[in-house]
This record gives sequence, C-alpha cells and structure tokens, in this order.
Amino acid sequence: MEIKHLRSFVTLAEELHFGRAAQRLSIVQPALSMQIKMLEEELGVRLFERNRHSVMLTEVGVLFLPEARATLAQSAHAVQVAKAGGRGEIGRVRLGFVSSVLPHLLPSLIRSLHARFPGIELELKDMPGPDQAAALINGQLDFGLMRLPAVIPGIQTREVLQESFSIALPGDHPLVACDTLHPADLARIPVFMLARRYAPGFHDALMQALNSQGTPLAIASELGEFTTMLALVSAGLGVGLLPANAARALPANVISRPLDLGSYRASTGLAWVDLNSAVKNTVFNLMNELLLPPAP
Repeated sequence: MEIKHLRSFVTLAEELHFGRAAQRLSIVQPALSMQIKMLEEELGVRLFERNRHSVMLTEVGVLFLPEARATLAQSAHAVQVAKAGGRGEIGRVRLGFVSSVLPHLLPSLIRSLHARFPGIELELKDMPGPDQAAALINGQLDFGLMRLPAVIPGIQTREVLQESFSIALPGDHPLVACDTLHPADLARIPVFMLARRYAPGFHDALMQALNSQGTPLAIASELGEFTTMLALVSAGLGVGLLPANAARALPANVISRPLDLGSYRASTGLAWVDLNSAVKNTVFNLMNELLLPPAP
C-alpha cells in the first residue's frame, strides 16, 4: 500500500467525483481509477460504489476513511520531523554545568531555547568540571559549562563568564560591618573553599591570586559543594570563599561581602568535543549568541 493510494482514496472520498478528485491530485482520471482499483484489490474490499452517474463510499469505505486520514497525517508528521531534524530544530542535547551558571546564564539559555526551538530537549546535569570532561570524552555529554582554566586533550573551551569573589560570613561575624574585604582581613580565620580535585585549574589560579596578596589563609577544609560550605558557615564554623554568582543564594544567617583580589576573576567556559550533528550546531550557535564574548 502506497501513500499516494491513500491520498487518492481520501481525495475521492471527499469529492465523490473522479474528475474533480483527479484535478485536485494533478493526475489524469484513468490514473486515479487505477490507483483506487489497486487499493481495493490489495485490501480485498470495495471502497466505492460507482456507476455512470454517481460515486458513493461503501460501508467499508466509511470505516476506512478516518484510518486513511490518520495515516496520511502521521506520514506528514514524520516528514516534518525528519526535515526539522535535518535543520537542527529537534533532538536532545545533554549539558553539564557548575553552580556559577545557575543564577543568570543557564536560565537565559533555557528560556531562549524553549522559545525558539521547542523541539529541542535540554538534559541538564549538575557536575564538577573533571566529571564533565570525562563525560564529554566518553560521549555522555554534548556540552559542558565548567570552571577554567581546563586544558584537557580533545576538549575545546571558550570563556562565557567572569566572576569576582565573595566571602560568606555568619550573620553575627564582625567582618559583616565591612563593605569590602581584603585577604589580610581573613588572617587566622578558618576559611572553607572548593577542593582542588573538583576544579584543579580554578583552584590553582585562585591560590596563586591569594598568595600574590602576601597573606596566607588558614584553610579549614576543602569541600566539594558550595551548598555544604554555606551550611558550615551558617553554623558559625568559619567563612567561605566562593565565586560571586555562587554567593547569590545564601541560607539563613549567612551574609556575603566582596573580596578584593585586584584584577583577578574566576572564569567559566563552554566545553565541547565536536559539533557532529545538526542539533548540536543549533545549540552551539544559540550559546554563541547568548553567552559567549566575541572570539579574540
């Protein structure tokens, strides 16, 4: 059974006139008659009662008509899906991210993607940088938003975000009275920070920036999550050193203050291995438009 046979049947069922149906189909009347005959022979039933003066659907034809219409609609939908897939307007993209992109950058991407390409499903995974890198290499992620620098063979990166740093303080801490803090203000105070294994390049660059200020910090603990860090700060066990965007959502009894590290800023970058599908290219181009600064 061919789609053209079903289309001819539906058109004739609507017109109930071979001449008008053939005209709508842009074929000659004998060709339409042959297609209807072939369809009836394949089904083993009569779909039309016809004579020299009229064409009428049989009882079987009446039953068959909605099914034929549904099949034609599904066929048209399949064509649309294939074409949309070829244009990169439908599909699934897996994106890893770190917490600094949550307040603004990631919601902006999600809103724009849903508005412009509703057929693209964005699968989000909150993952530290090294886990993102492994998932990108293994084909388990399509893109990552990770802390830079991250020099990893096979992975390309571009900066999408720069952040200053903040210090999270218990609400009753004396340093809350300061508008801006300096590394010297933190001498002999237990400080929590992100563990090196979760972002080695980020950690090393931050330690270098701190050491350049000439005041070594008393690192109380290196943690894997900023949420854990903020819980410990809320309990009064120390202060937390974290990127400014990660300090936007603070728990009760925690207040943040900017930390002056001169011109040093933390960087977050878009990471990918390849752009080997139309939907990846669509999402990458949208990220370029929304997130990325101009390439140098």
